[in-house]
Amino acid sequence: MITAHYDEIGMLVKSIDEKGFIKFTNIGGLDPRVLLAQEVIIHGKEDVFGVIGAKPPHLLTQEESSKGIKIRDLSIDTGLSPSRVKELISIGDTITFRAFPFNLNGNKFSSKSLDNRSGIAVLVETMKELSARKFAHDVYFTATVQEEIGLAGAATATYNIKPDIAIVIDVCHGDMPNTSKEETYPLGKGPAIGLGPILDRNISRKLIDIAKERNIPYQIDVEPRDTGTEAWAVQVSRSGVPTGLISIPVRYMHTPVETVCLDDIRNAARLTAEFVSRYETEGRTCC
Repeated sequence: MITAHYDEIGMLVKSIDEKGFIKFTNIGGLDPRVLLAQEVIIHGKEDVFGVIGAKPPHLLTQEESSKGIKIRDLSIDTGLSPSRVKELISIGDTITFRAFPFNLNGNKFSSKSLDNRSGIAVLVETMKELSARKFAHDVYFTATVQEEIGLAGAATATYNIKPDIAIVIDVCHGDMPNTSKEETYPLGKGPAIGLGPILDRNISRKLIDIAKERNIPYQIDVEPRDTGTEAWAVQVSRSGVPTGLISIPVRYMHTPVETVCLDDIRNAARLTAEFVSRYETEGRTCC
């Protein structure tokens, strides 16, 4: 089984005041600092555009200008009358960022939700690679949801499929200014292969060996705990599933301008396809 999640962080309508301004709460790990002045889409009876308003600096008190931002203090303005807002929008409706994907220089690409729709792109490219190859076993590709709020999609998919082994495709932190080199990975230097106690060492080593042999650029992602990915849920399904992890470096994670290098996506697909082609099962032993 090869899996990647395609859910995205977002928001929920929490209340609507008498003037039609909308209070909201977060879905998943949303940093309030990225919310000011963002465009959003409220998915009500029909999609409604809105903006998260920000008080101009001229009107901030000294206390307000020195304290952190809290989601409960923010509101969405749709421009509609209060009656029209309440006609179209209900408590509990979902809200997503209204962001537009675009290319950057150096074969970089920026968009919302690249955590983890870049992983979905790896699944698609892996399918293309495998369409010209022969292999003896069944391969399940799963696009899961609810990773951002507890890994439920991966848990149910793995339990249903009962794979002999699994490869999880997700993202890791790309290199950014003012961040530790030990916690981030350069864009364009290849996907990161996970190594850690919950990941099957045979799978990790096989991925590294294939990358070296096929001249596929790669990096090593040291994961001392649960990895923060679906690998945690996959590897404990039923009686346990040997699991590997391949991650795409992403800058500015959980913002509307997540950024990747397209070469890393292509190389992750090449690596995954090579691994699948070479896998031979002996009971539940990998490689």
